[in-house]
Amino acid sequence: MDIVVPVRAVPRAEQLRYALRSWAANLPHRRVWVVGHRPPWLTDAGHIPTVQDGSKYRNTTAAVRAACLHPEVSQTFLLCNDDFFVMHPLPGGMPVLHRGPVRTVEAAYAARPGEYLEGMRQTRELLTDLGHPEPLSYELHVPLPVDRDGMLDALDLGGHLPVLHKRTLYGNLAGLGGEEIADVKILHRAPRGYGAGDRFLSTMPDSFTNGAVGRHIREAFPQRCRYERGGR
Repeated sequence: MDIVVPVRAVPRAEQLRYALRSWAANLPHRRVWVVGHRPPWLTDAGHIPTVQDGSKYRNTTAAVRAACLHPEVSQTFLLCNDDFFVMHPLPGGMPVLHRGPVRTVEAAYAARPGEYLEGMRQTRELLTDLGHPEPLSYELHVPLPVDRDGMLDALDLGGHLPVLHKRTLYGNLAGLGGEEIADVKILHRAPRGYGAGDRFLSTMPDSFTNGAVGRHIREAFPQRCRYERGGR
């Protein structure tokens, strides 16, 4: 299946560069599609341009919709972000992973009120109305297998929400199930919260550029890949 990754316009896009190196090494796939911005160093990948004039949530939703509507994207694809790193080979392909019940994740975010938490609550309430009273959260920083038609249905049903948790809405409507894991996002610079055996990592711009986890990722993938100009 293909990999789809929404990309916003950022200088250099170094997290994307190393994410691509990790996917090329460890994540079986057919083709990579970047949706939105295309960095000048990127090669051998499909590009779906989009207008990025809304919030980051609406921009990524528009990017996912554009990918689902593109006739050349595989029917089932892996939805990624540009800061998802696959650290070890996945010979059996990408597993379906979730974060546990949405209510549990909501409770963990209670001390951080804002639009993201409100979107989580609204998405849970929508799922309850649709017959899923105890939905699972798929808002992990790992690739998610997505069926184009199923995701389009989810985006139509949740399109009225300002901050739609689209992975969660899709995952529950599709009945994905899967394995529960803790999120893999590293927010800090300290050398903690991850280990050499971790299959997946994700970073913030600062933790990637200035943190120990960023050095760990860059050391794991020092060689250019086929998606970089001048790569092998």
